Parts: sequence; C-alpha cells; structure tokens
Amino acid sequence: MRYRRLGRAGLQVSQLSFGSWVTYHNQVDAGRAAEMMAAAYDAGVNFFDNAEVYASGRSEEIMGEALRQLGWPRLNYIVSTKFFWGLDRQGEAINRKDTLNRKYLMQAIDGSLRRFGLEHIDLVYCHRPDPHTPIEETVRAMSDMITQGKALYWGTSEWSAGDIRAAWEIAERHHLHKPVVEQPQYHLFHRQRVEQQYARLYEDIGLGLTTWSPLASGLLTGKYRQGVPEGSRGALESMAFLRDGLVDAAKNAAVDQLEPIAAELGGTLAQLAIAWAAHNPHVSTVITGASQMAQLHANLGALDLIDKLTPEVLARIDAITAHLAQ
Repeated sequence: MRYRRLGRAGLQVSQLSFGSWVTYHNQVDAGRAAEMMAAAYDAGVNFFDNAEVYASGRSEEIMGEALRQLGWPRLNYIVSTKFFWGLDRQGEAINRKDTLNRKYLMQAIDGSLRRFGLEHIDLVYCHRPDPHTPIEETVRAMSDMITQGKALYWGTSEWSAGDIRAAWEIAERHHLHKPVVEQPQYHLFHRQRVEQQYARLYEDIGLGLTTWSPLASGLLTGKYRQGVPEGSRGALESMAFLRDGLVDAAKNAAVDQLEPIAAELGGTLAQLAIAWAAHNPHVSTVITGASQMAQLHANLGALDLIDKLTPEVLARIDAITAHLAQ
C-alpha cells in the first residue's frame, strides 16, 4: 500500500480506502464489517469512510462496534463522517435536516461520537452545500468542532469550487481551521469537477481529495451490460435512482471496449477503473466498498495496475470514455 498526504495537511491516507455506503446495515453486520475491515487494514488501508445519513446512523454504529472488536491503536486508523441530511429516524425537525446551520452541526458531531464510541473523529465533512445557511456560520461551526477536540480535520463533499474557496478564505480571514479536503464523485464517466473545476484549488489552497464511486455504482464492473442483475446494488430499492444510468447503452458499450485493456494489464474492469482514479496525483485516496470479502480483495488488486497506466494506456482509455464523461 502507498500513502498520500491529504492535500497540504500532514495526515497521510492509504491510496485505497474502505467505505460503508450502501453496505453497512443493509448488507453487512458488525461481524462481517470487522472481518472486512481487518482484511483491509492488514493490506495497509488506514482510512474508513462513513456518514451520519448512511442507514440512518446505523452504519456508524456498526463501524464503531467493529472497531471495538478489532481493538486497534487509535493512532493507526482514520475514521470520517459527514453531516447534512440528518437522521430519518429522528423525524423531520426543521433544524435537523438538509442543513449546515450551527445548531444542527454542533449536535450532529456529538451524535456521531456516541454512535462510533470514539472520543474524536478524524475527518468531518459537510456532506452537501447548504444555500440557506451563510458559509461563515458553517465554517465557524466546523472550526469549533476541531477547537473542541471532537474532530481533527474538516472538509466538504460535492461542493462547488467557488464555495470551497469562499469557505477557505473566510477561515483564513478569521484565523479559523480551514477546510483541507473535498470528497467528490470521480470515475471515468464523471470527471469534470475533479479535473477542471477544482484545478486551481490544488495549488492555491492545497486541497486534498477523498473520491467516491470509482466504479460508477457498479457500471464499470461490467455487470450491468445485460440489465440489472438480482442481488446487485442497482436492484436495491434504495438505489432505484441509479438504474437509468447503470443501463446506459453508450456507457456499457464503452465498458465493453475497456475490457481488453484491463485484460492486457492483467486485471479486471473494476481494477482498471479503481487504478485509473488512484492514478490521478490530486486524489489522496479512492474510497472503495464491498459487501463480500472476495470483492474487497479484488478491489485491493487494483494497486497492481496503477504503475501500468502509462501515458499510452491512459490515452486509449480517454479515447473510449472521455466523450461520455460529465
């Protein structure tokens, strides 16, 4: 495993990391979570991603229980969570849903700490932008989490380049803790934000990236070329919003053309896609997910392909996918 700094921050994260979206609680209980986290950890993974909204908080509980079972030294692993949508099981309180106001954020961090059973969370993200709350209010609340010792670093997820820069400049002006990381979607068919919109931020403010969905929710594994198979992520009712994109004919045709390239490199389609995302020097870590041990080991195999992505290979991949990318 290789490690990269989180942008300009001193924190080093494994090039591949392990996340809990979709799988924890829905497909994975605490026992299986502990087994897969242990396997990832043994392979060098040190970053485990989560969010308050995942399974309405139960994902944090499962990861927290797994961490207690594993008993790792706290310095050896990094845990994240994200705030914005609130918890459905707590009802529709007006200051608890789709917001980044101070009241919600200062209570959200305490709730996550209880569910994880931790004294602090390493990375906390604003899970989406909130156009109804002044950015300065959000920046001060996130900075205060760090000052209070409840979090160590903070960042954003799916924010525009303009809003990230505005948050950073507010923190700079008022001597607050700055956002150091963004968590955007990034894969072969979703590239413009990372490669174009954020381009100035890497040098100007030292932005790090923890990217998600390297497999485009499974599209880049090739399993949706004949429709949505039973038992797949696309078949889950909670993932119904993804289905049209998963069966996109043009993208699945491109996946067909990628398969020979993956084979030439000695890997699978999924490994090629993960390696491609990790190859970007601005990506601090690529978040992977798995519901079975075999998937986890297969994803980790992407590490062997990264150095094989020569300029010539990357050009061939671009010729197949770039015109379909957003």
